[in-house]
Amino acid sequence: MATLESFSSFTEQLTKKLKYPLPGETAHRIMQASSKLRLTFKPNARTRKSAVLVLFYPHKNEIYFPLILRPAYDGVHSGQVAFPGGRYELTDENLVRTALREAQEEIGLRLNDVKILGILTELYIPASNFHVLPVIAAMPYRPDYYPDPREVEDIFEIKLEEISDVNIIGSSDIQVRGEQVHAPHYMVQGYKIWGATAMMISELLTVLNAPVADSEN
Repeated sequence: MATLESFSSFTEQLTKKLKYPLPGETAHRIMQASSKLRLTFKPNARTRKSAVLVLFYPHKNEIYFPLILRPAYDGVHSGQVAFPGGRYELTDENLVRTALREAQEEIGLRLNDVKILGILTELYIPASNFHVLPVIAAMPYRPDYYPDPREVEDIFEIKLEEISDVNIIGSSDIQVRGEQVHAPHYMVQGYKIWGATAMMISELLTVLNAPVADSEN
């Protein structure tokens, strides 16, 4: 039950766990699609930096975070479910600022009460040639959302308890740029969460399930 007190305890524990060595690729591989792109495409001089925001908040005695549905467009991430985020701009002082700015632009997030808790492992996305940094944050109440219709078709409020249920994990064949890949996914609210977003969630859940060091209990 996510009262403000228990939510504060949750964020405090998560902040500590994010300072431990991160599981990184070990957790990513659990939800990694079998794709030739991952074998043939590597970071290069054209690889761009980006960041996404994983924002926890309490609502109706539960802990939630938002995901967005990308509109259909002529691009590799068309119609996918993702965390709010986007590419690094030269005006951003760092990638944490990128994540916050993009969340502000895409879902209308007001940043006043957003607290940064830490980061997950940077992830390379071969299909779009991006390095993406997941930034973990929290705010003590449910935010109001004002989605930008050019970038966001819908917003899903996901319960942490819901995404933690192993029974929602499945796999399916998906077409990506003419290549059929077999991808593990989380089935949430009628949508398949797969690819980089699923890999980030896998690492996040691994971190959350890690025990707190005895010296910090």
